Amino acid sequence: MEQPSSPLDRELPSSFQGNREFYEENRWQKLGRKLKEEPLIPLGCAVTCWAFYGATTSIRSGNSYRAQQMFRLRLYGQAFTIAAMVAGSFYYNSDRILRREYDALMQERRAQEKREAWIRELEARDAEETDWREKVAKVTEKREEEARARRAREEEKEREGGPIAKAVKKLKEGVQ
Repeated sequence: MEQPSSPLDRELPSSFQGNREFYEENRWQKLGRKLKEEPLIPLGCAVTCWAFYGATTSIRSGNSYRAQQMFRLRLYGQAFTIAAMVAGSFYYNSDRILRREYDALMQERRAQEKREAWIRELEARDAEETDWREKVAKVTEKREEEARARRAREEEKEREGGPIAKAVKKLKEGVQ
């Protein structure tokens, strides 16, 4: 009779494969959220880049007056971007604090769910292991009973003896 295979011989399952809930937002989602939170910063960067490009093309074409205007526009664009960053940091400071608290709570909740899922999985593995040990114990007990019964039959046969031993016994009984 074959012994059942141990559940520990199998590959360990993962409770979290394909579970999107345990992953963070990707870069594009974060970029979209940041653009919605502070739309003036990308606008200032775009104005700065446009002014720098205009200054470069004006220098190449030899229009120094337009190049000077574009350099001033670039300076204003950079100042606007910095002002938008400072104003946005003051304006969105409370939102950022709330967002950090929310992220920390979500991370804690996900960690708790992960722990609970892992505990459920460990309990299931423990139940499988217990069942497997019980099956092995039953198989072992059955084999031991069969071995005892076989030994008892062999001892009985020894006591009775084989056909030659029976003939010798009859002869002994007949002589006496």
